[in-house]
Amino acid sequence: MGSLTSFPRGGGRIASLLLSLILVFSGFGGDIGWGQTEHASKLVEGAKKEGKLVWYTSMAIDTSKPILDEFLKEYPFVKADLVRAGEEQLLSRIMTETRAGRWLFDVVSTSAVQVLALRNFLSPYASVETRAYSDELKDSKNRWTAIYNNNLILTYNTKMVSAKEAPRDYGDLLDAKWKGKILMDSTDYDWYGTLASFWGKETARRYLERLAQQNPAWRRGHGLLAQLVGAGEAPLGWAYSFRVERMKKEGAPIDWVESFNPIVTTINGIGLSVKASNPNTSRLFIDFILSKKAQEMIRDMRRIPARSDVKPLAPKMDQSKLRLKLVPGEVSVNIDQYAEEFRKIFGL
Repeated sequence: MGSLTSFPRGGGRIASLLLSLILVFSGFGGDIGWGQTEHASKLVEGAKKEGKLVWYTSMAIDTSKPILDEFLKEYPFVKADLVRAGEEQLLSRIMTETRAGRWLFDVVSTSAVQVLALRNFLSPYASVETRAYSDELKDSKNRWTAIYNNNLILTYNTKMVSAKEAPRDYGDLLDAKWKGKILMDSTDYDWYGTLASFWGKETARRYLERLAQQNPAWRRGHGLLAQLVGAGEAPLGWAYSFRVERMKKEGAPIDWVESFNPIVTTINGIGLSVKASNPNTSRLFIDFILSKKAQEMIRDMRRIPARSDVKPLAPKMDQSKLRLKLVPGEVSVNIDQYAEEFRKIFGL
């Protein structure tokens, strides 16, 4: 499993924002704050003096607000601003504000958290809670930790394909019987880039060329793909495992394959601003969102919590048994290149 996560899909505009971030702000840094040596009471004492938290996040409001509300119940002396936006809008806002010298966010959670860390937008903070997280899901320099994962898996309609018949790994998708029967997302550029980093670029390119000969059908959005497979529009498709598990609970004839190697994954991770106005409150909030209590809340919202000691919703979602590969930062930075190659291979 890799150590980097993805920048969100969205083509050239997001990549341009990333380049602007790199060029304009590559010089900022921060001092490390070791959570293991800071007693909780000192954090609380500092947070009482600050009394404020500004959280920028791309996390859905139905997930982020309940978590923040629970934090505020535990620390009622804090007043919090929740700034929720899509990935592109969030990065654009950070870029615009920081370029003007206005570092308004204290904490940020996004799938681009690792890119922000690499470009010195985040200050190291070693929360004591990170002891319960695998090395693959936290930064070796303590600049970010995963909150939850999105695992891209092959899903299948159980009325059209039996568990025994379902493809078990990438090579099985090349069987002639699956020609014209696979749904794919037309923007899975980071999926291709991750396979290229795992297998080698030439091997990945040759595989995709053979997969293209299977005439996959194209849609936009993994949620839509899961719905279409569940509705029987196609027997196979690529979707996120947490969504498939939700549909299974609701009675949809759908399941997913856990044996692919690798299973490409992205994270939503959290980090401390390098110029946080409320550093004690921010660290307190990071400790909270990484705690077992908050991670169990995330699990109960049908997400995949990153914390290792939180029991998964379903046994097959146990991440220690999956061969996960995080999308590398190199892929994130060069997403336009991978997008061009992906579209060329599939004739999109």
